[in-house]
Amino acid sequence: MELERARDDLVVAASAGATTIAIAVLSGVVGAVEVGTLPTLVPLAVYAAYLFSRKGGPYGSLDEPRNWAAAAALAGAVVVAASAAL
Repeated sequence: MELERARDDLVVAASAGATTIAIAVLSGVVGAVEVGTLPTLVPLAVYAAYLFSRKGGPYGSLDEPRNWAAAAALAGAVVVAASAAL
């Protein structure tokens, strides 16, 4: 594995993991919103999609780890907003 690819994977994994933990903390500890188990794991699904999309090329200009990390964080924000609205 190339070092650059490992760094890219780490960026996306860290974003998805941190977002998942933030949702769990908001739901369980703080009690600000009530989020179920499956919706809490949505950012990790974005990371899984990232991993499965990296099997081959060609990759587009938008297919960068920074964008995947932002997508994981955005998915977490959508889960929190949807849970707060319901």
